[in-house]
Amino acid sequence: MAAEQAAVDPARSEWDVIVVGGAAAGENAAQYATQFSGLDAVIVEKELVGGECSYWACMPSKALLRPVELLSQARDLPGTKEIVGRHELDVAAVLARRDAVVKNLDDSSQVDWALGVGIDIVRGTARLAGVKTIVVTAPDGSERTLTARQAIVLDTGSSAAVPPVTGLAEAMPWTSRDVTNIHEIPRRVVLIGGGVVACESATWLRGLGVEHVTLVEGGPRLLGKLEPFAGEIVRQGFVDAGVAVHLGVHVESVSRDDVRDTGYGHVHGGEVSVTLADGTVIQADEVVVAAGRSPNSSGLGLESVGLSEGGYVEVDDHLGVVGVDGDWLYAIGDLTGRALLTHMGKYQARIAGEVISARAAGTPFDSGRFGRHTDVADHRKVPQVTFTDPEIGSVGLTEAEAREAGLDVETAEYDLAALAGTYVLRDNYVGRAKIVVDRSKDTLVGATFVGTGVAELNHSATMAVVGELPISALWHVVPSYPTVSEIWLRLLETLNNQRHQR
Repeated sequence: MAAEQAAVDPARSEWDVIVVGGAAAGENAAQYATQFSGLDAVIVEKELVGGECSYWACMPSKALLRPVELLSQARDLPGTKEIVGRHELDVAAVLARRDAVVKNLDDSSQVDWALGVGIDIVRGTARLAGVKTIVVTAPDGSERTLTARQAIVLDTGSSAAVPPVTGLAEAMPWTSRDVTNIHEIPRRVVLIGGGVVACESATWLRGLGVEHVTLVEGGPRLLGKLEPFAGEIVRQGFVDAGVAVHLGVHVESVSRDDVRDTGYGHVHGGEVSVTLADGTVIQADEVVVAAGRSPNSSGLGLESVGLSEGGYVEVDDHLGVVGVDGDWLYAIGDLTGRALLTHMGKYQARIAGEVISARAAGTPFDSGRFGRHTDVADHRKVPQVTFTDPEIGSVGLTEAEAREAGLDVETAEYDLAALAGTYVLRDNYVGRAKIVVDRSKDTLVGATFVGTGVAELNHSATMAVVGELPISALWHVVPSYPTVSEIWLRLLETLNNQRHQR
């Protein structure tokens, strides 16, 4: 349940900054615009302050995945595997902790934080109504017009896309919100998609005891945006865990005779039939759509400022909306289509907030901390962790992307299982690492790690890529022993050996 309407004077209609959407990025934008500037701000939110990541995506999914990961490691380590044996997870306890992590879908603490730092909250659905103006429709249907003295920031995010497959929408499939807020464990589940959401969901569904998990991906491999070996290691892990994986085949149709709106995370009716293009028919108790996201831009009133409804909102590197004059309208997060990741939305929000405060004060911002590098982590230098088993850390360009970009590409790969630091983690370690180098600059432009414990490697790789550290400098960044970070030394040695063999 959401926190009650914040105590904002109902007669008030003007703030310096209005943020439409109170997800993590929106909160950051409001904070950075106001914290040292003397400006005031209001967040307009129609659901829960904290947004998708806090309640329906990042946080609940990781709460579900962590016990699965720990049990997997315990089963592969002498001294613990004898205790664990074939015991399964305590599903009720895992779900209870997930509920605690999402605060039982109560945003009181987020609202308290906002009010505590001087950011107001207004509940309702907002739409643009001209320059620096929005109209908010409250839950009771009443309308209220708000005006911004300085800027409006759009942070309306994205929603799960349901592809136009015959019968799919009518079957009321689960989306990411259902599968992260799961309350009922189906016996058989089909997942449509092979990206991050599909692969992470398959991991925890199997770990929570779904007997038959089937993953259907129309492309030739899982996690197609990453290095090919990453998807292959995850695919093999699924097969070993009893997950059926269908690659290179699309879903032709879905049918469900008994459809019921039972709420998030409860089975939405009777048996589901999923027919693939090759004629295969899969019977399931639930189907999960994990086939991408669509921007929440329809109904936002973009036409009132001369923009088209629907689609992503184009922004410049200071997050100003392209096509709107006056430097007053900004967009951040998924809505921009730049990088659909919470940490990237928050990065964009920090830029937008500081640009707004600088423009309000009439001070230059191009030389500030986000000035020279506003485009650095947004353009081909995006970090991401995929929390499968094993997990994947990646940043920057894959080899294929680097070659497509016309770079002088050099790569090095290494088996993570050959490290002392991974040998002590578990008996049957599976993993691999790869770096992509721009030979003309002798700098790292991409890195991918697959294996237990690699998530925390990702930030070191991100610093190397964003900071454009020369390979010669990386030789002097000494990894601690015995840790997984030793992979940096082994990759550099591999690169050096390759260069001497030419």
